[in-house]
Amino acid sequence: MTLISTIATNLIFITLFITTVTSQSYSNHTVGDSAGWLFNSDTNTTSADYTKWASTQVFNLGDYLIFNTTTNHTVVHTYNETTYNSCNTEDASDTDTFVYQGENVFDKPLIIQVPLTIEGTNYFLSDANDGVQCEQNMKFEIDVKHGNGLPSYLNQPPPPPYVEPPLSTGSNPSMIPGQGETFYNSSFRDGGNVPLGVLIVTFVLGFLLLMP
Repeated sequence: MTLISTIATNLIFITLFITTVTSQSYSNHTVGDSAGWLFNSDTNTTSADYTKWASTQVFNLGDYLIFNTTTNHTVVHTYNETTYNSCNTEDASDTDTFVYQGENVFDKPLIIQVPLTIEGTNYFLSDANDGVQCEQNMKFEIDVKHGNGLPSYLNQPPPPPYVEPPLSTGSNPSMIPGQGETFYNSSFRDGGNVPLGVLIVTFVLGFLLLMP
């Protein structure tokens, strides 16, 4: 094997390693999986057991929670255990509790994307119907690990501006059938995209391999 072929082979392995690490750095977690974040007011039941769902996941800084829901529901993200247990946000602080909700239109499909920016215990609930949904177990808590650490674009006091979550394999958010709304801002990141540097290395590899 020539020196160039040896170098090219080594660079291929390095490129594949970098690509794999980059695409798997952060994850999307679709809350409730295909059942979504929904509540049946006729039966007073949730569409999924959210505590059980959360127990099957591993959450890290920089991950996103994807809530496939409707405008009949809210997503309350809090670090306040009292707020979580009481299912009431009236006495919550603006620095530890954040409410995400859609337009004032009944039963409109909605996707809410919430980044995980603080390590430790995070609580989620719906305070719609004066807390009835939360009281009927439309809530869950998670333990956010450090993982790869908080990416720079989310490294700011909560809640950060909405940034569209990465398109990680097997966890892409899916819109509920119908015309819906997605919360995000103009900033964009895609953890599944290959960085420019990797593409350049790959181009160089192809050139080297074609050399006699």
